[in-house]
Amino acid sequence: MQALEFTIEPFVEGNPGPHVRAAIAAVEALGATVDFGPFGSTCAASPAAMPDIVAAVVKEAFANGATHVSLHVSTTDTAGSQP
Repeated sequence: MQALEFTIEPFVEGNPGPHVRAAIAAVEALGATVDFGPFGSTCAASPAAMPDIVAAVVKEAFANGATHVSLHVSTTDTAGSQP
């Protein structure tokens, strides 16, 4: 599995704008569950699904008024990884 952490700006506490709501809806439409947080959101998905999820976040955020998108993707399953 891989984990995606993302932050979409502009940030308005307690009132996520359409740029945030559209990105989250796009991720959820791809089958991932978003854990929405006050300073960023997270989701987990397979490595095969993650490129589409990342693209959906960027596309929908900017299409709906985002000024900045920060992304961090990491592997959550390190079994079998090489040193």
